[in-house]
Amino acid sequence: MALKSLSLASVLFSGAAAAAIAVAPLAAADPAPGCVNPDGSPCPVATAGPDGASGVIPGGPGGVAGPGGASGAIPNGPVGTAGPDGASGSIPYGPGGTADRGGASGGIPNGPSGSAGPGGATGCIPYVGCASVG
Repeated sequence: MALKSLSLASVLFSGAAAAAIAVAPLAAADPAPGCVNPDGSPCPVATAGPDGASGVIPGGPGGVAGPGGASGAIPNGPVGTAGPDGASGSIPYGPGGTADRGGASGGIPNGPSGSAGPGGATGCIPYVGCASVG
């Protein structure tokens, strides 16, 4: 059986991009005029309705959720997205992965990586080698 080869970089990039795009409108949102916490920080921005919810802390984490899935991100930190067609997540300069009905893949930059699906599995360790089954 042939194993479909996935580029881990494209998988991680697509997951990070999806989360960034989902959270970008929240990050640009301004809190209510004049809304300041007792410590001087701006108030969080949040909305909720029948189609979902969103929220962001200015300069901090943000997320969205609705019938099609959920996404969240922490500035300079982890990002993730999940929905009916799969999920993905990554940590800057750290591990990342994705999964859907066709299988899963993940890896660590300059470290081990692998993928698995109905047709088999493969994994690689830098400077050691790769192995496949299926």
